[in-house]
Amino acid sequence: MTLLSFLLLVLAGVGGGLTGSIAGLASLVTFPALLAVGLPPVAANVTNTVGLVFTGVGSFLGSRKELRGQGRWLLGIAPVAVVGGVIGAVLLLTTPAEGFERLVPFLLGFASLTILLPRGRAARAGHPQVRRTGALVAQAVALFLITIYGGYFGAAAGVLLLALLLRTRDDDLPRANAAKNAILAVANTVAAIIFIVVAPVDWGAVIPLGIGCLIGSRIGPVVVRSVPVRPLRYLIGAAGFALAITLGFRAFG
Repeated sequence: MTLLSFLLLVLAGVGGGLTGSIAGLASLVTFPALLAVGLPPVAANVTNTVGLVFTGVGSFLGSRKELRGQGRWLLGIAPVAVVGGVIGAVLLLTTPAEGFERLVPFLLGFASLTILLPRGRAARAGHPQVRRTGALVAQAVALFLITIYGGYFGAAAGVLLLALLLRTRDDDLPRANAAKNAILAVANTVAAIIFIVVAPVDWGAVIPLGIGCLIGSRIGPVVVRSVPVRPLRYLIGAAGFALAITLGFRAFG
């Protein structure tokens, strides 16, 4: 690992941690950087997953204010994220990626659209959410599928999850974003543990990437807390659409 490669991965980690903790787009920055320093795709993917564990740590430290009052719900949903992360990691190591990659651009485009659309009147007014068993089951199933993708690759899993939380819970953007970061951190950490045991993790790349991710993800929640909500929603939605188009060209080109 040269000094230039080390610095590149630190900078990529800062960018990935920042965009990941804000919009769940960390892999859009970090994965290409790992390829640029010479890692083959599979090694880059598993190394990326291990490095992004530090994004979860930084996001948690930066989002403690927004996470207050969400502990019981997060603990209840954590097992779903654990199982999803395990399945995603196993899928990465055992199955071809083509079919999954072709579905993701459509999912991401839909999620970006739901983030851009205004929320319902009751949610905006802060009315209590009507929690039906069917709705909760549907939420858990959708979250389970997203965490599978998060364990598998993770690019834009945060956009999908943020869209889900904004549509199914009464939280504002900063609280939904904090919950998104916590859930993805669980799925990503479980997948990382599996990769550490059985996959070709490049530890020389994990160190600079992790340092950068920790710094960037610590800043991200502060940005979400400080900037106006509507422009940030538009920015996240636009970034999601851009990534959907990019992944679409990659999958179908």
